[in-house]
Amino acid sequence: MSIVIQKVTSNRDLNRFIRFPFRLYSGCPQWVPPILMDEKRTLRKDKNPAFDHCKSCYWLAYKNKKVAGRIAGIINEKYIEKWGNRYARFGWVDFIDDLEVSRALFNAVESWARQNGMTGIHGPLGFTDLDKEGLLIEGFEEPGTMLMLYNHAYYKEHIEKHGYTKDAEWVEYQIRTPEKIPEKIIRVGQLALKRGGFQLVEAKKPKDLKPFAHEVFEVLNDEYAELYGTVPLTEKQIDSYVKQYFSFIDPRFNKVILDKAGRVAAFGIALPSLTKALQKSRGRLFPIGFIYFLSAMKNPTSLDLGLVAVRSEYRKLGLPAILMTETTKAAIESGIEFSESSGELEDNDRIQAFWRHYNARLHKRRRAYFKSLTL
Repeated sequence: MSIVIQKVTSNRDLNRFIRFPFRLYSGCPQWVPPILMDEKRTLRKDKNPAFDHCKSCYWLAYKNKKVAGRIAGIINEKYIEKWGNRYARFGWVDFIDDLEVSRALFNAVESWARQNGMTGIHGPLGFTDLDKEGLLIEGFEEPGTMLMLYNHAYYKEHIEKHGYTKDAEWVEYQIRTPEKIPEKIIRVGQLALKRGGFQLVEAKKPKDLKPFAHEVFEVLNDEYAELYGTVPLTEKQIDSYVKQYFSFIDPRFNKVILDKAGRVAAFGIALPSLTKALQKSRGRLFPIGFIYFLSAMKNPTSLDLGLVAVRSEYRKLGLPAILMTETTKAAIESGIEFSESSGELEDNDRIQAFWRHYNARLHKRRRAYFKSLTL
């Protein structure tokens, strides 16, 4: 039976595109559904401010008249402007274990990229660096998280057979909450606060952190600038993220440090794991999904570690130790059993050095792939 590739051109098609993984991963206990509301907001041109400088195209693959795969193509003009590479991105890629299906999907996105003057393609990547990225290549038996992609093990073989090679790699750790904070980290943190005149923001409610939200993203833009494929967020995107997330973040696990001038010097963002809540709700907030979310956020047993950044001039002054001390303290007080780190580039020695002070294990690895379109 031949494979039919169809562009997504209607809301009905987009719903099929978003819902396909729910069928593909039915019965897979590791897969974590996305929040459907957020997924639609990200993929719709009239909702996502990234479309001010991005263009995209989405495809569905049909086999025997049933959806058998999906893929998104993205061209981010700010990426091209910054890095000088005329590369498209592929993302939102899922398919059944059928090489004809996956080949047809990649042929579609590669042809589109060439038609738009691109010389290469890489992924899985999103519109921004805050979208999920990287193909899981190790750790398939581990539960997924809301922040990171999960995929079947056969994806790697398919993608490599279609001519893609390693472009970057991230590692992830599971960190057990200690009974007490490592003494060395406490000492370094205390010295940093005393000598540098830094101040830890004492937040009790989400609104206490909101005044610093825009500056947090500005620090993120500056300090993540040299990381793989990063593109600075625009003011419009920052406004969107602040509105979307900073109204409900848990101040217990989100830390902001100010310097003498009152500027944000460093921050660490973590959130209660919503893995089980998303699985129970099937990605829906309503009619009862929000109850699972509220329960998970009120009484968490694990954390998802998100973004951490320190201004470059303060990196050697012990601010990461302060962030780790405060987050660990909150984890101990809240009964958190373990935390999951988000993807860290495999050569990020600074952050990985901290895990040596904890009971941490490297349990997942993910990869970005690249293919030249000029050969």
